[in-house]
Amino acid sequence: MSDARVPVLVTGGAGYIGSHAVLALLDAGWPVVVIDDLSTGFEWAVPKAVTFVRGDVADQDLVARIIAEHDIGAIMHFAGSIIVPESVADPLKYYGNNTVKSRALIESAVNGGVRHFIFSSTAATYGIPETVPVREDMPTQPINPYGWSKLMTERMLADTAHAHDMNYCALRYFNVAGADPRGRSGQSTAGATHLIKVAVEAAIGKRGHVDVFGTDYDTPDGTGVRDYIHVSDLAAAHVAALEKLIAEPEASHIMNCGYGRGFSVLEVLDSVDRVTNLTIERRLSPRRAGDPPLLIADNARILGTVPWRPARDDLDTIVADALAWERALAERHR
Repeated sequence: MSDARVPVLVTGGAGYIGSHAVLALLDAGWPVVVIDDLSTGFEWAVPKAVTFVRGDVADQDLVARIIAEHDIGAIMHFAGSIIVPESVADPLKYYGNNTVKSRALIESAVNGGVRHFIFSSTAATYGIPETVPVREDMPTQPINPYGWSKLMTERMLADTAHAHDMNYCALRYFNVAGADPRGRSGQSTAGATHLIKVAVEAAIGKRGHVDVFGTDYDTPDGTGVRDYIHVSDLAAAHVAALEKLIAEPEASHIMNCGYGRGFSVLEVLDSVDRVTNLTIERRLSPRRAGDPPLLIADNARILGTVPWRPARDDLDTIVADALAWERALAERHR
């Protein structure tokens, strides 16, 4: 193992994206510690080879102890709340979970001498972009509290990196979907709102239909268009970003994570129909609060900054992996 492979603390590592990042780190030989309060995650999603601590990332005494005991050199921060409509209805929950707790975690990192910090950010920081695809240097004007709560954390990281011996990478995710191709983890949260998760649940009979929220957007078929990225590709991007931070400790980065291509809600449902050889019932519904019509990444920066290249950038592949996981999850719950 290279000396550069410092122990990594993964917050929210029992959740959907965090658990895939843990797998990617382990596969690449990094020592990993997970902290998760299990409010939406599952302890069984954390591999046995990983030290697991149940707790809150804002518990500074606990985090200080973890950093010291495990000689943590980097933090990957996934813990937080992620449902856009809920953030509109309950903004203070999002500013508490996503912003206030991140501030406590960043302070713990500084106090513990952690040099590298990777943050799970979001394309929601852009709001409704003036042009698409969206570049990282475009204005950030979120249209919902979720996006603002993440953008505030990006600002805290930038200011902290300027004032302290730390660099960071904020990865702005577009729409994350799919599951580990080896079947080790996937989207397991009950009541998830992600379209592909909802659609594959409908395909195996867990839901009777799929709601299509908004059919009057200024898009080719009137439904919202999103850039869907496979969760395993996203996890690989985190490992590449970590290696970059360690190799160039004076530099910090903000990078989009997407494929640069968008699919509408109806196109995604067509893909699910193709993969399953079924016809999922679609119910046309009004728009949801806080949803932009079109969100596609310009991914030139990440492609030019780190040696990351998508390996599963095919919509039917993403759907097939999500479906395989959903079937495995149904077996688990029998």
